Amino acid sequence: MPLLTSAASNAPTPTGHAGAVATRPLHAPSRTALQLAVAGWLAVALAGQLVFAGYVLLLYGGAFASGDLAGWNQVTPRGWRPGEPLGNVVFGTHVLFTVVIVLGALVQLLPVLRRHAPALHRWNGRLYLLCAVVLALGGVAMLLTRGTVGGVWQQIGTALNAAVVLGCAAMTWHHARARQTAQHRRWALRLFLSVSGVWFFRIMLMAWLMLWRAPVGFDPRSFSGPFLTVLAFAQFLLPLAVLELVLMAQASRHAGLRALTTALVAALTLLTALGVAAATLGMWWPRL
Repeated sequence: MPLLTSAASNAPTPTGHAGAVATRPLHAPSRTALQLAVAGWLAVALAGQLVFAGYVLLLYGGAFASGDLAGWNQVTPRGWRPGEPLGNVVFGTHVLFTVVIVLGALVQLLPVLRRHAPALHRWNGRLYLLCAVVLALGGVAMLLTRGTVGGVWQQIGTALNAAVVLGCAAMTWHHARARQTAQHRRWALRLFLSVSGVWFFRIMLMAWLMLWRAPVGFDPRSFSGPFLTVLAFAQFLLPLAVLELVLMAQASRHAGLRALTTALVAALTLLTALGVAAATLGMWWPRL
């Protein structure tokens, strides 16, 4: 089972039989529907992020290997600028760390490695934290020096996402150093979701386009509009809000809350799968 369910199993157990069932240990023979729903979502999300990492590696790494660095501008305007070596290095590092952090998340979230290779878990966790900080600071640096598509509210959302990543990274490190396992895992999950904001933006956008069959709520030429403004904040705030609901439901005595949360996670799993499929077929694959 994924880290999300194991994090709840380390939380204080409420008194009474219902509370004990709600916080059943990870290795319990009978798994709850909520645990299975969370595991299903995580499997879809990790698979989708691996596809995204492969796309980034092939697109940007392929351009680098062939010496055609101007190919970086195929997707990211001003990704490569002649005569700006520092900015180009920052962008290239940002792309590289995107791939590393996706692979690092996969390693961190595998329970078998946490149990049987704790040293790997610790060192990979340190690498993950480093990548998260570099990506957050690099994203803000590129925002300030090279700008982005979209309006000012999208830029504010991106900057706020970076600030949340830095805050979650600091709390994850703090609780790890203090050996407060339950709190460490909860903050690590928050870090994982906030770091994934860029990925969430893409799959949410493509799921929206797939559902409406048109760019409803925004202008595709200027890449601005109310939907994209909301999405700039929802890309990390919505996943974090769902995580808090899941953690609350896992520790709750109320079966109704767990059932409602299970249904929500199952629906989000389908929506995530739709977004991954739409992004893969409509955005990533055609550009390779």
